[in-house]
Amino acid sequence: MRQRSIIAFTAALAAGSLTLTACGSRDDDSDSSSGDKTTVVIGVDAPLTGDLSALGLGIKNSADLAAKTANEEEYVDGVEFKIEPLDDQAQPSVGQQNAQKFISNDEVLGVVGPLNSSVSQQMQKPFADAGLTQVSPANTGTELTQGDGWKTGDSVRQFDTFFRTATTDEIQGAFAADYLYNQAKIKKVYLIDDQKTYGAGLAASFETNFTKLGGEIVGNDHINPDDRDFNAVVAKIKDTGAEALYYGGEYPAAAPLSQQLKDSGQNIPLMGGDGIYSGEYPKLNKKAEGDLATSVGEPVEELDSAQTFIKDYEAAGYEDAYEAYGGLTYDATWSIIEAVKLAVEGNDGQLPDDGRKAVLDAMADVKFDGVTGTISFDEFGDTTNHTMTAYKVKDNAWAAEFSGEPKL
Repeated sequence: MRQRSIIAFTAALAAGSLTLTACGSRDDDSDSSSGDKTTVVIGVDAPLTGDLSALGLGIKNSADLAAKTANEEEYVDGVEFKIEPLDDQAQPSVGQQNAQKFISNDEVLGVVGPLNSSVSQQMQKPFADAGLTQVSPANTGTELTQGDGWKTGDSVRQFDTFFRTATTDEIQGAFAADYLYNQAKIKKVYLIDDQKTYGAGLAASFETNFTKLGGEIVGNDHINPDDRDFNAVVAKIKDTGAEALYYGGEYPAAAPLSQQLKDSGQNIPLMGGDGIYSGEYPKLNKKAEGDLATSVGEPVEELDSAQTFIKDYEAAGYEDAYEAYGGLTYDATWSIIEAVKLAVEGNDGQLPDDGRKAVLDAMADVKFDGVTGTISFDEFGDTTNHTMTAYKVKDNAWAAEFSGEPKL
């Protein structure tokens, strides 16, 4: 899907765009096509501009598709769904501002996003104080749900408003280490991270699990993710005996880092997490062949449960691919829709006056068969689906190599 062209918007969809009424109120005098239905707004926070916009736009579109599907199916009696996307530019300070915008809008009963764990750190407490449900399809930082104590086996839930359909870096790092050591038979790795919440946490998890298996970290370094000249750090890798470079970070920096590594004569793969698993990575890296990445869940394209999503996404005519988090975003959005449904059904068919509290209370009971598998949340708000997939760049595109759960 990442490489295929997306058809243009159909006239029927364009003509069927909805003008929606305000949440929690009924506006019989409005010209809105939603009539006397109550509108529930779902906020979407993601980087819609900048280096990571390919992932962010896939998140926005997939959330939009979920809302449109629920409306077309009249999935919740008397309720019309609308999304409100805001661009966080992958900047924590902007994400914090967006959180306040969502909170101040009484129409918003849940928020999907963000992409970046560092952005989420600035959004979680404001949402918790406001009792506003947040479901991220992409945040993998373990501490977001379990606190720093998870490293010593003392996990404590941080915010009861935060949930995610993406699994944690504890699981992703363990899976990557197991794949690289036991399947790729690589025993010596040079480790680099971008010093951000996601990248540093993922690299730390990988290091812990790789050395536990018997692997050796032959060097450790950090980069500025805004840089694009990495020749100095690449030179350090020479003569270390590294058989692979593991990078904790995202594709805009990973791509030139990998290419400069190969240009220096070091023909070893770069491996990263879901932050580099984007169709943009091989486009930005002329020597990406053989590089590796892990991502959450099984390949969406291979799941029977995802075929309707893929077909509907193509038919909707979005200009941007759904990318790595499309299915997870659809499921994150649908979990809020399910919570709204439970809240309405538990209140004689009407949305309760305190819609935010009702939606949050219902999240504990949300369980459904989604695009990426069975969706439910554990006592920390983490997804109960721990399946991961390792991918390799083959013929300038990501190809699935292996799916499974890590041995923790």
